[in-house]
Amino acid sequence: MNEMSRVATQVANVKLLIDGEFVESKSTQWRDVVNPATQVVLARVPFATADEVDAAVAAAKRAFVTWRKTPIGARARIFLKYQQLIRENMAELAAILTAEQGKTLPDAEGDVFRGLEVVEHAAAIGNLQLGELANNVAGGVDTYTLLQPLGVCAGITPFNFPAMIPLWMFPMAIATGNTFVLKPSEQDPMVTMRLVELALEAGVPKGVLNVVHGGEDVVNAICDHADIKAVSFVGSTRVGTHVYNRASLAGKRVQCMMGAKNHAVVLPDANKEQTLNALVGAAFGAAGQRCMAASTAVLVGDAQAWIPDLVARARTLKVNAGIEPGTDVGPVISCAARERVEGFIGDGVREGATLELDGRKPDVAGYENGNFIGPTIFSGVTPGMRIYDEEIFGPVLVLLTAESLDAAIALINANPNGNGTALFTQSGAAARRFQEEIDVGQVGINVPIPVPVPLFSFTGSRASKLGDLGPYGKQVVMFYTQTKTVTQRWFDDDTLHVGVNTTISLK
Repeated sequence: MNEMSRVATQVANVKLLIDGEFVESKSTQWRDVVNPATQVVLARVPFATADEVDAAVAAAKRAFVTWRKTPIGARARIFLKYQQLIRENMAELAAILTAEQGKTLPDAEGDVFRGLEVVEHAAAIGNLQLGELANNVAGGVDTYTLLQPLGVCAGITPFNFPAMIPLWMFPMAIATGNTFVLKPSEQDPMVTMRLVELALEAGVPKGVLNVVHGGEDVVNAICDHADIKAVSFVGSTRVGTHVYNRASLAGKRVQCMMGAKNHAVVLPDANKEQTLNALVGAAFGAAGQRCMAASTAVLVGDAQAWIPDLVARARTLKVNAGIEPGTDVGPVISCAARERVEGFIGDGVREGATLELDGRKPDVAGYENGNFIGPTIFSGVTPGMRIYDEEIFGPVLVLLTAESLDAAIALINANPNGNGTALFTQSGAAARRFQEEIDVGQVGINVPIPVPVPLFSFTGSRASKLGDLGPYGKQVVMFYTQTKTVTQRWFDDDTLHVGVNTTISLK
């Protein structure tokens, strides 16, 4: 038995949540949850058995019978309480997240806070789940619509936002009257489980929220299960495509938010200081492990002269463990992730890009075993190079050039991904042209990471998204409900008989 395995036997096991109870899995397959800054084992997470997945779904199905009829105000009040509990426990949640995922403490709080915004949105479900009515569509006939819950829904979440993305999913699903089975990332499930504990404390009833852990087998079981009506996924393109195809084939409603290559276009008239700060923060924050990271910058015209300033700004970032004050860039999630990113950097050099700043093997005193990569910048990058064509998912910024805004737009539109893009300029005309002509679902103007607040929906597009409805906002209410249209007529006792009507018209 290796040292890591010996340590693992002394730590707590992450539980499943089935029918309102946190239970020990009977699985024989477990994975260590490892602090990426130290390699210390924090916990063990089970890969749930088929019977345990079935039990979670069965509990959700039983709970749906009564939960769907719970008054909408009662559902809303649970999420009012839930948002209060999240706020009260913010520091604890951020500390757990930092320990298992590696983010800096301020970034971890941001992770929780962006999820909290969706919880607050769920508390307004009374205004969001309204139907429509048309009076007197024919003589004495009214038509109205109801937005009714689907049943048991499920969510599969990634490692990079273990608080925010679960909170994108189960609060809106539950608030709209569904029950839910959640599968968090097996790499960092601890903060998710603490959020689940708080949800139960807020009043989510027995069986309405269930949690199973695992890998591919559990994902497939969720996709195939006949009693699950909808599946929401956020993660890699490879897994997301598999989930979409498999769950769709099983007749489920599916939404998959997947990988991306997000371009930031810099025009020469942009505010230089603000733009440099925005690029550095968006490229290297969270160690580049964001699906919305600005991992690619397109420097237009004279903005190409800004490369030395950009490199100098990136050099000022502090690489360290997330718990250390002043840290800007923490570790990537795992040893395998670090090796993968280092492989990309080596490929970039071999393919002829200019390595302006090399972040491999930074010196991080006291954390020599951590999965650290410092800010890395390549210039002279062109389509066809692996560092441009693939999502690196690490603190690596690649720089391309274009002679005009039109050329930059054509470059971005030729890329298969459409998650997000940004333009830095002081020209309103250029900004308007960019937002009109760019074929990307989420656009920032002088905003490097244009993730919308929950009043709006997350709207990534093209190869970054499968399914036509996005998470949170108005679209997710439609995703988690089905529309029922009722056409009705009532007769008074003394109403004259209208006679037989053999046409399709209403009279």
